[in-house]
Amino acid sequence: MKNILLIGLGRFGRHVAIHLNEMGYQIMAVDKAEDKVNECIDYVTSAVIGDSTNRDFLKSLGIANYDVCFVTIGGNFQNSLETTYQLKELGAKCVISRAERDVQAKFLERNGADHVVYPERQMAKWTAIRYAADHIFDYMELDAEHGVFETEVPEEWLGKTISELDIRKKFHLNILGIKSNGKLTVNLTPDTTFEKNSTILVLGDYRNLEKCFKKQKA
Repeated sequence: MKNILLIGLGRFGRHVAIHLNEMGYQIMAVDKAEDKVNECIDYVTSAVIGDSTNRDFLKSLGIANYDVCFVTIGGNFQNSLETTYQLKELGAKCVISRAERDVQAKFLERNGADHVVYPERQMAKWTAIRYAADHIFDYMELDAEHGVFETEVPEEWLGKTISELDIRKKFHLNILGIKSNGKLTVNLTPDTTFEKNSTILVLGDYRNLEKCFKKQKA
């Protein structure tokens, strides 16, 4: 079981804490605001009030003992940058820091961040894709161009097999699974048939996905 250090308990940090808790990780949460620490006490293993830009305070936490350190400080980039730098200097194995803009990401990476996340940007993109296309039910970004999409099965596909439709060759998309009645099936074969009231998980480029399903609906 991984030990996690989570610094910054605003809205984003609190949601990270909740999900990490659901996954069963050991979490040490830190924020300099007592009220934020109190709000998260039920979702973490332990919590402490402190200034993460203070090297002696961070050192007292035993940074090298954590498998992952999250820096989810919002609204004060200077504090986020200093915290990221200090964590790496104190032997952090992996530092994941939050950024709002590309220029912030560059500074964070130069000062020790192993990975940078953009929660606002990523949520905005998910929202745009999810609600602008009525046939997409969920979406997970893999990189700037590719993602995994959950989408409805076009009526023209019903009763046909993966082999008959030849989706990979025609549209450069890969069918990863079929969900029916809440159950996901991932062991697909060329003879797998698309059935009514099902959704499919598709891996590919967003433009190819749009081209494929718009064409099928035309």
